[in-house]
Amino acid sequence: MDYANIESPKAKEITEKLDELLASYQVYCQKLKAFHWNIKGKSFFELHAKFDELYQDAIVKIDELAERILILGFFPSYTLKEYLHKSALIEVSEIPLERKMINELLLDMNQLLKMEKECIKLATKHCDDGTIEMLRRYISYKEKVCWMFITWLKVDLTKK
Repeated sequence: MDYANIESPKAKEITEKLDELLASYQVYCQKLKAFHWNIKGKSFFELHAKFDELYQDAIVKIDELAERILILGFFPSYTLKEYLHKSALIEVSEIPLERKMINELLLDMNQLLKMEKECIKLATKHCDDGTIEMLRRYISYKEKVCWMFITWLKVDLTKK
């Protein structure tokens, strides 16, 4: 049953994109946990905490995305195999140094932003206000985190 009153073919089109976003968030979430567990160096305390904050945020968004797909009358992906197949992000295969971690997360967040904006365009076309509102929140938060990470990368560690 569709609780959003959107015709099934339109809802299906939206949920296919949301499911790709869900899969990408799952890969992003696992990368955050890997970085959280394995961060080393001078920035350990600040990045360990930040990665955990981002991980917790991603967990909430994953749940919201899956529930939105259900609200639209379809079933979200739930297997690791499906996530890896549908994700626009690549899983982490080795743990980089802290600056590379941040750069990698920035690339992932930019891809998620692109996907969210594509979903909003589609949801706007099909008058899906619930999806639009949800994704706008995601975009606003992610843009702020990207700005913070870019600012962190520009710190001149040679000045005291």
